[in-house]
Amino acid sequence: MVLTPTGGALAKMLPLFRLGLGGRLGSGRQWFSWIVLGDLLGAIEHVLDAPDVAGPVNAVAPGAVTNAEFTATLAAALRRPAFLPAPAFALKLALGEMAEAALLAGARVAPARLLASGFVFRWPQLAPALRHLLNPV
Repeated sequence: MVLTPTGGALAKMLPLFRLGLGGRLGSGRQWFSWIVLGDLLGAIEHVLDAPDVAGPVNAVAPGAVTNAEFTATLAAALRRPAFLPAPAFALKLALGEMAEAALLAGARVAPARLLASGFVFRWPQLAPALRHLLNPV
């Protein structure tokens, strides 16, 4: 998941979370790998300029979190509660198979090649990344 408040999944979550109506999805134990848009662009530039990097590269921050951790961290960054979970059965009723693939299944991905090639993330941890995105100075 690429994090930016102006689009994508984060932009769609913000209105509910700002109202204090956010919550974990299903059990909340599924892993979410994420990256801030600026780090993604930097990683792409880094890989294009690094002739020794070959093969697939995972463009994710090193600080993967569970959905429950993501939810709590986003709520804290907005200074709002997050106590309304979306039960798995309700998501499946509303979205069918897409709920399982897009919201309830997780993947804990690591940026091993990026780190090994010397890429330095500006936002490797979720809490400071969200604070930066939601309260830019």
